[in-house]
Amino acid sequence: MVYLGLSCFLLHVFVVFGTELTFELPDNDKQCFYEELEKDVKFDIDFQVIAGGNYDVDSFVTDPQNNVLYNEQKKQYDSFSHTTAMKGVYKVCFSNEFSTFSDKTVYLDFRHGDEEPIIQTMTGPVALTQMESSCVSIHEILKVVADSQTWYRLREAHDRTKAEHLLERVTYWSIGETVLLFVIGIGQVMMLRSFFSEKKGSVAATT
Repeated sequence: MVYLGLSCFLLHVFVVFGTELTFELPDNDKQCFYEELEKDVKFDIDFQVIAGGNYDVDSFVTDPQNNVLYNEQKKQYDSFSHTTAMKGVYKVCFSNEFSTFSDKTVYLDFRHGDEEPIIQTMTGPVALTQMESSCVSIHEILKVVADSQTWYRLREAHDRTKAEHLLERVTYWSIGETVLLFVIGIGQVMMLRSFFSEKKGSVAATT
């Protein structure tokens, strides 16, 4: 088993270049990310708003000549794929300018390039040994595990933000109810005292 794992590790693997990050996007603000790419390179973009406001954001992608390749407004999450037609700097922007009071937390995954076969001889239909087949299977399973972990992290961050927001609202509501109960209680006591004080005054007047 150790030999199999070591053999898989020594095999040549070309990993897709990419950037994965989570950033804060203040209200009335815009943030852009730049990547220099060669011609005929495929890139993929995945983003998701995990906190803030209505969980939406404006986004657009432009090529080196400022041609708009992708433009969507008030999206909570989306994916975009494109193959470059020219060499240069490509720009990915996220805008929260339509929001006047709520900040956003955005997750971005930017990948570019093609993944080469895990085994260099896998350029066509070839017969693999049992060890090579096991390595390929492990590699594919690990890719699925990595994608699943990313999805679970995003869901956990999204749900945690909602839970914290709900806790804050419940706390404020409880404080408001407590203050209201004290006000009502004090008001009832004062009202009862006023009834008794009026009664004493009326009895004194009759005597």
